[in-house]
Amino acid sequence: MPKLKWTTHADLAIRKTPTVGRREYLDHMTFQANTRPLFTEIFGPLIGLKEEWEAQGATAGELDFSAFPYRCEGRGYLPVNTGLLGGYPEELIEETEAYRIWRDRLGRTMKLPKGRATIGLPLDYPVRTMDDWLKIKPWYTFSEARLANDWQAVDAEHRKQDRVICVGIPGGFDEPRELMGEEGLCVAYYEQPELIHDMLQTIGETAFRVLERVSAAVQIDVLFVHEDMAGKSGPLAGPKQIREFIQPYYRRVWDLLRDRGARLFDMDSDGDMNPVIEAFLDTGVNCMHPMEPAANMDIVAVRQKYGTRLAFYGGIDKHVLRRSRAEIVAELEYKIPPMVRSGGCVLALDHRIPNGTPLENYRFYIATAWDIINRESAGKDARAS
Repeated sequence: MPKLKWTTHADLAIRKTPTVGRREYLDHMTFQANTRPLFTEIFGPLIGLKEEWEAQGATAGELDFSAFPYRCEGRGYLPVNTGLLGGYPEELIEETEAYRIWRDRLGRTMKLPKGRATIGLPLDYPVRTMDDWLKIKPWYTFSEARLANDWQAVDAEHRKQDRVICVGIPGGFDEPRELMGEEGLCVAYYEQPELIHDMLQTIGETAFRVLERVSAAVQIDVLFVHEDMAGKSGPLAGPKQIREFIQPYYRRVWDLLRDRGARLFDMDSDGDMNPVIEAFLDTGVNCMHPMEPAANMDIVAVRQKYGTRLAFYGGIDKHVLRRSRAEIVAELEYKIPPMVRSGGCVLALDHRIPNGTPLENYRFYIATAWDIINRESAGKDARAS
C-alpha cells in the first residue's frame, strides 16, 4: 500500500462556502418555505480516497472539495459543555507503524489501526456497576466551568456571519454506550435499569442547566445529538427502551429549547432506524441524518410515511458512485424530484465517500444532481405561477 498523506479527521475535512442564510435554512427544514433546494456533502472522503483522486488528476480544490458547487447553510456551534468534563490524563501505551494504543479520558484502552480509521476503538470500558458509575459521575454533573468560554461573543460572531446557531447534548444511547460498551448497555437495560436511569438523569440535569442559561441569553436554532445506534439489521435499542430511558432526558431539554424558539432537533445515527423513528419523534426529534440506503433508509419512503413530521439530510446512496453512470442517474432521478417538491431535506450522500469511487464519477454525480435540481426547480416554479 502506498504511503498515505491524509490520515486524520482534520486531513479529511472538506471546505464548503455557505450560500444559504440562517432563516432560509430553518424555514426550509421546518417546511415553512421551499424557495430553493439544498445540496451538500456531509462528511467527505474515507481514508485513502484523496490519494486515489490525486493520482487521477484531481485539482487542489477537488481534493479539499472547495471546487464543487454546493448550496448549504453555515453552522455555528456555541462552546458550552453539556457532556464529559474532566477525566483521566490521556496516556500513550504503545505505538507502531500499524497501530496506536492509548488510555483515554474515560480510562478506556483505545486502539487505532493506522491508515484504516480516524477514530479509535475501545478495548475495555469503565462502567459495569453502579459503584463504577458513581466514581466518575462527578465528570457529568453541573459546574460553572461548563460555561467558562465566551459563548456570547461566539454567538455574536456566528450571527454576524448569518450562521445557524447550534448546541449539542450527549446521546441518550451513545454516552452510556461509551461508558459500558454496546453489550453492557443493552444488558443493563434489563438487569440494571436504575444505573441507566441515574446516568441519563445526571446527564440530562446538566444539559438542562447549561442550556437553560444559554437559551435565556441567546437564540438557539438547532439541538444536535449523536447516537450511531443502528446497523444494517436495525437499532440496538427498541421503542420500549427509547421511551423508558431516553425520552424523559430528550423531552426535558428539547421542550425547554423549543419553547424558547429552537426549531430543529437533529439526530445523527447510521443504520436502519425505521423501527424507532416513531419513538424518536415522540422524544422531540424532528430531523435525522445521514439516512443510509444500504441500511434500508429510503428517504422517498420515509417522506411518504412521516410527511412534515421529519426533516433529514443525506439519503443519496454513496455506493452507487462506484457503479455505472446509468445507475447514478437512476438513483438521482428517484431521490431528487420528490425532495425538491417537498422541501425539508438537504440532498447529500449518506456518509463518507468510499474508496474506489472514481473522480470522474463524483464529478458526474455533482453535475447530474444539479441538472436534475435545476430542472425540477424550474418546473416547481412554473407550476406555482
